[in-house]
Order: sequence, then structure tokens, then C-alpha cells
Amino acid sequence: MLWFLASDPGQAGGTRRTDRRPAWALFFPLAALHAALAVPLSLAGMFGGLPMLATPASHGRELLFGFALAVMAGYLLGPLPPRRLALLAGLWLVGRLGGLAGYPAWPLLLADAAFALLLAVSLVPRFLAAKKWRNRLLSPLLGLLCLLAVASLAARPVLPGLLSPLLHQGVLWLLLLMTFMGGRVIAPAVNGHLMARDRVAGAGVQPRLEAALIGLLGAAGLLAIWPLLWPLAGALLALAGALVLGRLWRWSPWRLRDRPDLLGLLLGYAWLGAGALLMAGDLLAGDSPAGGLHAITMGALGTLASGIMLRQAILRARGRPGEERWLAPLAGLFTLAAGLRLALPLAGLPALWGAAGAWSLAWLLVAWRLVHWRRRGEAAARVPSTST
Repeated sequence: MLWFLASDPGQAGGTRRTDRRPAWALFFPLAALHAALAVPLSLAGMFGGLPMLATPASHGRELLFGFALAVMAGYLLGPLPPRRLALLAGLWLVGRLGGLAGYPAWPLLLADAAFALLLAVSLVPRFLAAKKWRNRLLSPLLGLLCLLAVASLAARPVLPGLLSPLLHQGVLWLLLLMTFMGGRVIAPAVNGHLMARDRVAGAGVQPRLEAALIGLLGAAGLLAIWPLLWPLAGALLALAGALVLGRLWRWSPWRLRDRPDLLGLLLGYAWLGAGALLMAGDLLAGDSPAGGLHAITMGALGTLASGIMLRQAILRARGRPGEERWLAPLAGLFTLAAGLRLALPLAGLPALWGAAGAWSLAWLLVAWRLVHWRRRGEAAARVPSTST
């Protein structure tokens, strides 16, 4: 049963909460395996004649609203009753079968839509009570991404020409979410390390820059709906990309040479800035924002999501993220995958297959390390009971 797979290794003996299971323990491995398999299956569909994920739009939708929503569920849902967690994971898995189907299988599409709507119902009210407006922003942003997931499902069999614009919107709003959430993870991690090592605080969250990025990226996402306003949206997106890189510079990456895990997160944040600038170039030229999509989905999402997922698993196992030797190679693999994919117009199909190979290998490594740290967490959870 799915809820047994989601048992919490972080609690042991009489302190274990048998009525709750952590969402990350189930959704993170599922998301990693899905990401590893989806891209080669998509290439097999495009070039091997198989029906699964045979178009760029269906491939993009599966990674954006299949993989990314699973990562969001694992990171934000927290502990859940086993049956509720099993229901969400089951709907997600059935929805992935719908993504692989070469035809509109309505029961599978409905299951995927139900997962997105239940995820929205679970997450949106949670952030409405936040005191700061920047934190309350998560509520409509998460709800919007879930609604875009449902709209893209409806567009797939009914209005297929609408699917690509919906995916472009999804990437723009995901860019805002990762810029916000990535900063909230990176800033305290960097600050804590610098304080422990040098007794000197780092730049922190930089709330003014964060507020400016929220305004710029939110406005760019809204303006990008209308093609006539694409140049204006591109100008705002270019400014946001520059601010992302400026924010990263203030975190002083040169002071973190002894922490490759933190440098990996900063590399993922740099991909956000690069992706924003590349998409801005398309919009300023009056074209759809396609040029920087893979900088965001492969470079930023791959690097940041993998780093945050493993960081959470390591901390739950009472380990230290700085001791995970695979985080730096993983960041390198995701950077290689994104770079090769962006080089596709010049390098041809070998670059495409190389990008897919690097991406899939990276996510298989993530899945392996998640299992490793889960087992370490289970061993650590047994220590108190065996020592008494």
C-alpha cells in the first residue's frame, strides 16, 4: 500500500506518529523516477514511433505539471493521514498513465485533474493566513499553477493549439515560484554557514529585492498573456533576470568554496536568471517565450529541486548536507543537460540525446541518494529504542 511506503523514518518507538506520514517520503522518490523516465520515453515517442509523449507540448506538460507538481506536493504538504496521502499519490500515478497514453483517456485525465485540484485545496488556504504579503503570495500562485495544470488537461483533447501558450504561462509562474522559494531556502542556509564559520552574517533574504522580483515577474506573467504586450513583458523579465543574478552575487558564492552543496543551489538560482533573460529576448523580439524554457525547466528546476529534495532527506536523517558528495556532480549533470538542450539548434540530435541522458542519469542518482538517506534515517530512528 502507498501509505506504508510513506512511513516517517524521522520518528521512532513511542514517539512515532502512526496517524501521519510525510508527503516528501513518498512524492520525492516518485518525482525523481518519473523525471528520469519521462524524457527518454518522450524521445522514443518523437523519434521511435511510439504514441507516448510524442509531441513537445505533451512532453512539456508532463514534466511541468506532472513532475513539478509532485515536487511541490512533497515539499509543501507536510505530514498527512495515510489514506489521504495514498489517495493523492494514487491519483498522481494514474494521471501519469494519462500522460503516457497516446489518446485522450478521460478517466486518466480526470484523475490527473483531481490530483491538481486536491493539491490546490490542500495548499492554498494554508498560506492565506500568513502575516507578510510576500508569504501570502504563495496562496494564489500555487492555486494558479494547479489551475493551469487542469486547463492544460482540457486543452489537450479539445483545443490542442492552446496547450503551448498554457505551458509558457506555467513556466513563467513557475519561474516566480522558484525565485521566491529558492531564495527562502538559500538565504538561511548560506547565512547559517557563514555565521557558524566566520561569525559574520550574509546578505540574507534581501526583502526589498525579493519584493521587486515578485512585482516584476508577476507583471511579466500577466502581460505575456497578450502577444501585443510581449515586448513590455520582455523588458520586465529582463530586469527581473538581472536582479536575480544581482541577488545571487550578494550571497557571495566565492565565500562558499567549502560547501559544494550550497554552490549547487546557487548554480540553480543562476539558471533562473539566465532563463529569465533568454525568455526576455524572445518576448522583446515579439516571439513566444520558448528560447529560455529549458534553462528554467532543466537547469533551474533540475538543480534546485534535486538539491532541496536531498537536503530535506538528509536533514530528516540527522545528516549534514555538506557531507553529501553527490550534490556537486548532480548540479554539474543538470547544467550539462540544460546546456546541451539549449545548444540543440547548432549541435543537432546528438545534443538532444546527450541532454536526455544527463538529465535521466542525474534523476536516477537523486532517487538512489533519497533511498540511501531514507535508510540512514530509519537506522537513526531506531537508535533511541535500542539504547534503552
